[in-house]
Amino acid sequence: MDYKVGLLGRVVLLTLTLFVLSYAILNESGVFLTSLFIILVIAQLIFLINYAESSFKKVRQFLDNIKQNNYATVYPVKFDGTETDDLHIEFNAILAKLKEDQAEKEANYQYFRSVFQHLSIGLITFEEDGRIQILNTAAKRMLNIDQLIYIQEIEQVNKELHNAIQTLRTGGSELIKIAHPDGIMQLSVYVIELVLRGVKFKLVSLQNIQSELEEKEMEAWQNLVRVLTHEIMNSIAPISSLASTIKGDIQNQMDKNQDVPIGDVEDYLMGISTIEKRSEGLIDFVSDFRSLAHIPVPKFSAIRIEELFEQLSILFHNQIDQSHISCEKKIEPQDLLLFADSSLIEQVLINIIQNAIHAVEEAEVKKISLRAFIDEAGKIIIEISDTGKGIEEEALNKIFIPFFTTKKKGSGIGLSLSKQIMRRHKGNIQVQSTLGKGTTFKLIFNA
Repeated sequence: MDYKVGLLGRVVLLTLTLFVLSYAILNESGVFLTSLFIILVIAQLIFLINYAESSFKKVRQFLDNIKQNNYATVYPVKFDGTETDDLHIEFNAILAKLKEDQAEKEANYQYFRSVFQHLSIGLITFEEDGRIQILNTAAKRMLNIDQLIYIQEIEQVNKELHNAIQTLRTGGSELIKIAHPDGIMQLSVYVIELVLRGVKFKLVSLQNIQSELEEKEMEAWQNLVRVLTHEIMNSIAPISSLASTIKGDIQNQMDKNQDVPIGDVEDYLMGISTIEKRSEGLIDFVSDFRSLAHIPVPKFSAIRIEELFEQLSILFHNQIDQSHISCEKKIEPQDLLLFADSSLIEQVLINIIQNAIHAVEEAEVKKISLRAFIDEAGKIIIEISDTGKGIEEEALNKIFIPFFTTKKKGSGIGLSLSKQIMRRHKGNIQVQSTLGKGTTFKLIFNA
């Protein structure tokens, strides 16, 4: 009430002064008295304006404090029940709340920054112009640097790493080998593109997977040696046994100085023929192994998936028709293009479709579906589904191991070869299977 009463009192006093001034002018009370009342009116106007603006000045000051994040100002409170007192109480309460929120945000920022810095995974964020926002301790240690101002400076550390960071898009990953004082490091580089308050920036994660790779490499070698030993021993054992038997019989005939009966000669010829057949089988096995170890470098070009599916339809037309298999093709969008090596990807699809044909041979519903589309992450996906008997869970974990096969006739290198081809394309191959319902292979290409 004090503000309203003060304002009303000043207006009334100014009105009375103006009335007296008018009376003095009309009655010609003299220059001195008239001038005195004019000066008094002007002074009252000035005081009235200043008084009216006093509250607005406090509001402006309050807003300026908020704009400048200055929450330390305290407005005096007399607890006399006046409007000015109430206004000061509200101002102080708002500033205290804002100060508390600022302290909480600062605490959260420091907490997340501390977590960010102490993560074992290297993290880098940078804006479109390359200026580094955050570079954590793990990234500095992996790159063996003390500071980084622009992302372009990583080129001095490793050109491949710089190219990967610049070219990878959201969800893209790449494996980069870099030299480090502690030894060679295998870095898994993963990139996410983000937009925050209209500003685009990239988040790059670097993870040293050298130890995991070495462990997996040792495991792979052990599996490979186990498979090779098993296959070679299976072939060599009967060869060695049969050769030893033939040698013993011939040596016995020579010691007795007897002519070899025609029946024994036929047995020897049959044994030698068996040795030859098993030797050829061993040669084929080694040839398959060599083909697995020498995959050509992909020759990338634009492939229309519609044309690729059409070529596969022609290739498998007779086989699918004779087996009474229905084939469904779906491409979204219809003009979808894939940047890859046409012959290598066709080989992968041939391997998978051939497996699908064998899988549905004894199924009630014989159906194979080919589908190509772009997922939410912008990756091109090719799916090959069948309605076959499915794959058992135990076998599902081994189907990409070289020479592992669930078929009576098969080398066991088709899917392993397909896996390597997809890795050469910076992509991946996944499989899902349900017993009695069917199997779906998914080829994933990073756009």
